[in-house]
Amino acid sequence: MIVLLKFDWSELVALERKITLPVPGNSTFGTNSEVGPAHHEAELRIEASLEAIFISPGHDYWTQEGAGRMTHGIQSVSQAECVAGRGVRGDRYFEKRLNHKGQVTFIDADVVDDLRGQFKLPQLPASILRRNLVIRGTTLASLLGKTFSFQGVLFEGAQECTPCQWMDRVIAPGAKNFLADHFRGGLRAKILTNGLIRVTNSLTSG
Repeated sequence: MIVLLKFDWSELVALERKITLPVPGNSTFGTNSEVGPAHHEAELRIEASLEAIFISPGHDYWTQEGAGRMTHGIQSVSQAECVAGRGVRGDRYFEKRLNHKGQVTFIDADVVDDLRGQFKLPQLPASILRRNLVIRGTTLASLLGKTFSFQGVLFEGAQECTPCQWMDRVIAPGAKNFLADHFRGGLRAKILTNGLIRVTNSLTSG
């Protein structure tokens, strides 16, 4: 028997807090001795807006069998430090093995809009998807396998970010399949160079 539970977004939103991270100092920012050669060339320069940045200190999830955890919440930040080979400082993926594929995750803001329309949830927060960077103005599928520059930081599109059972639980039944179609779940990427990225209200390139 499958039991569908109605999820109260207020429980999740209550865990979300918005903070501004300080600009890292020269003593720690821009260095990463564990990563190989620092020279990379971008195949593409992305012109897009970065509408939101989300980080979480730990993993929240639900499995198909119904087991789950929602204890870490998610933070909305105005800027974030990208560390080559590691991830976004302060995020749950930062301490994984060096050079793993999911150092940072991207989601298309247009997909968030489509999700709201498809399930008639106009107030659905983008944070509920638990992707790091909400970007508008580029096609994420086209970045798979490519080295690209965004806000002066170089990334490598590493893997499609396929949705899990979490989406059906916290959004609506069918959300997982909706996001699994046409690369809507987002993009996992490696970070190739250190840098600071910021939320913008307009298109930024390179």
